[in-house]
Amino acid sequence: MTQSKPSKLAPARLQQWRLATQIGFFAFFVLAPALNLLRFDLTDTQLWFLGQRWSLGIDALANGQISATQAALQLVWRAFVPGLLVVAVFLGVAYRYGRLYCGWLCPHFSMVEGLNKLLHRACGKLSIWDKSATPKPGATPNAGWWPLFALSCALMGFVWAITLLTYLLPPAVIWGGLIEGTLTSNQSRFLLIASTLFTLEFAFARHLFCRFGCAVGLFQSLAWMANPKGMVVAFARERARECKTCDAPRGSACDNACPMRLNPRNIKRMMFSCVQCGQCLTACDATQQAQQRTPTLEWQVGVDALRETLRQRQREQAERH
Repeated sequence: MTQSKPSKLAPARLQQWRLATQIGFFAFFVLAPALNLLRFDLTDTQLWFLGQRWSLGIDALANGQISATQAALQLVWRAFVPGLLVVAVFLGVAYRYGRLYCGWLCPHFSMVEGLNKLLHRACGKLSIWDKSATPKPGATPNAGWWPLFALSCALMGFVWAITLLTYLLPPAVIWGGLIEGTLTSNQSRFLLIASTLFTLEFAFARHLFCRFGCAVGLFQSLAWMANPKGMVVAFARERARECKTCDAPRGSACDNACPMRLNPRNIKRMMFSCVQCGQCLTACDATQQAQQRTPTLEWQVGVDALRETLRQRQREQAERH
């Protein structure tokens, strides 16, 4: 049975919903330790989850309150089973829909997109490693944006460092020590080193990390590639000529919209790091609608996605011969 197509959601609304989920998850990422929603406290080796202490039974075993067998069962039930369940659900979603977490929730990718926009305002590129500028309507590079870009990288690097530290140490201690100037030497050293590394990563290697350095993204991509029915961006190749004029004279709008620097019209195996953000769909819809044409890109999942994958393979084989 053919599945419903997520791209039927209006493109403008699609990006509004995605922005809302990104903001919500970023807020959760930053506030979760302070609210004891999720953190592991190294000071008392205690896991906190949804405001409750999550005990594995180790303390009860040490105090002689339970047997070794009971402790082992608690460890399996409270640690391994929940962990396997989370991994199974996560990879199950990725198997079906690809790197949906990256494009719709990941706080790092949210920062990647925001910093991309600032860098584009400064130099017309989405990455300093791009050989040429990425043209966008109404966007003219202005060197005055460079200081804000650099400051934003440094600020996000610090936010990342201190947030990660609060996942391991009491947030009140870390933030209180920062404000009062009473951080320990180890805490200060961690913040300095981590802030520097994150700042450099945000400034120079945002896309490189997402594409090649993120294990979470890698395993999502591997699960997605293993499923020929997984959601893909399908391209109406019989209308390929329309892409040449969809955003003239800047070229194809979807190529310039992709934050991962991919060609959305490419075959699936060349879209390994696609984060399913839908920006290519939004750009395609806007430019084609302006010329009173329907979009040439759309999301397809299930049987429709399988047909698209088979068409891609047939096209590859034809090109080889």
